Parts: sequence; C-alpha cells; structure tokens
Amino acid sequence: MTGSQKSRNFNSPPLTLVVGGARSGKSGLAERLVRESGRPRRYIATAEAWDGEMRDRIARHRADRGADWITVEAPLDLPVALSAVTPNEAVLIDCATLWLTNHLLAEHDLDAETARLLAALETCPAPVTVVSNEVGWGIVPENALARRFRDAQGRLNQRIAAQAGLVIGVMAGLPMVLKGERPTWL
Repeated sequence: MTGSQKSRNFNSPPLTLVVGGARSGKSGLAERLVRESGRPRRYIATAEAWDGEMRDRIARHRADRGADWITVEAPLDLPVALSAVTPNEAVLIDCATLWLTNHLLAEHDLDAETARLLAALETCPAPVTVVSNEVGWGIVPENALARRFRDAQGRLNQRIAAQAGLVIGVMAGLPMVLKGERPTWL
C-alpha cells in the first residue's frame, strides 16, 4: 500500500477546526485534510472580492486548489450552503474569520448568526473542516470596532472548537493537534 493509499484511511470527524495566524499554513493543511478523506470535495468560500488585490488572491487560491472541488460562495449564509451538502462529500469552509467580518460589517446579530452556523454544522450530513484565524495573540486594538471583532472572533473559535472532534492549531506551517486524534499522516 502506498503512502497516499494509507492516508485515504483517514476518517474525518463530523467537525474539524483548523486555526492559526495569517499565512500560518492553515488553509493548505485544511485542504489536505479534506483531500485525504477520499471523498468528493466541496469548498465553501466566505471571501468577497472588494478590490483587485482580493480578486487576485481568490483566483490564486482557486488555482492552487485545482479544478476538482465544487466551489460555493457563501459570504454570509453558511447554513444555506451547508444544507446543500450531500453525505458522501467532505466540506471545507474557508474561512470563519471572513464570514464573521462580513456579518460584523453588515451589523447583523453576531450571537444569532453564530447560533445558526453552529446548528448547521451540527446537522450537516458530511464531515466539515472549518478554517479560522487566531487573532487574539497580538496587542489590544486601538479602536472599538477592532476590539469588538477580536473578541467576537475569539468567542466564535471557542464555540466551534467545543463542538469539533478535531482541532488543529497551525504555526509557521507546523500543525499541533489541540483536541482529538492526530491523523497518522500528519
């Protein structure tokens, strides 16, 4: 059996959280977790292209992933996107941080939206891997909106982690299993 065939034995828990800082390697690791499941892959994107740089960034992510992913854009309504998932798929949400930002800037009720998201994650028929940023290790932001975001992001990460069967922190490209069973290939 080859290394690739061995890794296909990875049985994803219903919910996995991959969390880390900017450019830590978390998205690449999350993509690999989903690929290693051996299932058809669904990528739920939460980014919105507000400028040329973000459009380029999104295009690079798409090209890096390859064409063998079903891509769904859901900057706000992750529960609806998750309701379309089939049991045989593996799902990647990239990322919870942009989803939260979108709701914050739209002045939505963050507690209500978080509750809707957690309920949708709980009932999703396929395993879901969520990417999120750890933003609380830096200095205290100087303005109220940034502090509100930092606090809301920390609470969201805690709630997803509590529900997840596997939580992996990524720092400098190195994965650290914080909760759950470490995949053998990791």
